[in-house]
Amino acid sequence: MIENVLHPRIIENKDWATILFVMSFALIAVTKSVFENRFSEFSRLLVSDKYIKIYRDNSQLMSWFNITLFIVHLISLAFFIQLALHYFGYASKTDWLLYIQIVTFLGVFILSKYLIEKIIATSFNIEEFIEQFNLQKVSYRTYIGLLLLPINVMLFYNNNVSKTLIFAIIAIVLIINLLTYLVSLKNYQNLLFSKMFYFILYLCALEIAPYYFMYYWFTKS
Repeated sequence: MIENVLHPRIIENKDWATILFVMSFALIAVTKSVFENRFSEFSRLLVSDKYIKIYRDNSQLMSWFNITLFIVHLISLAFFIQLALHYFGYASKTDWLLYIQIVTFLGVFILSKYLIEKIIATSFNIEEFIEQFNLQKVSYRTYIGLLLLPINVMLFYNNNVSKTLIFAIIAIVLIINLLTYLVSLKNYQNLLFSKMFYFILYLCALEIAPYYFMYYWFTKS
């Protein structure tokens, strides 16, 4: 007599991710249609600095163009972090509660860092420099977030991804971040040299220390 053993079929819920992906592409499409000329210049950011030269005014940092693309960047970066954790065996890529925790942590971290930067810039009387420097960093990092979005879609719906590919993507993102950071320093080198002492304090307090403590916390946890 053959005994049949029934096993429950576990179906992963991916609807929430699909909704977020569609919403992200919709936000990009709306932004492109509303800010057509600006988006066109922004799309060439990695090969031309014309966008930075045109939209370098401090008021541009809190414009709707940047706010909308920042939301997409936040969604995309949180997805990539969760996917990396999944492929390294630390989490599930379909865990929507974990995604909410990651995106909330990123949002609080970035906004808190921005507010602290504003306070320090006001204290050291380097507001103009920090605002322009942040605008340039935000532009490049938002661009990287948009580039990661289609990669996230591929990684999320593909179950046969090697760790080597994840390491390669992480390495490329870090290298691009470093290069864009150096470009930002080069563009403001004259202003930077006149306030070198304050910039070193800013660099240690807000560009090195937070990421070091995050790395320390994650590795110990």
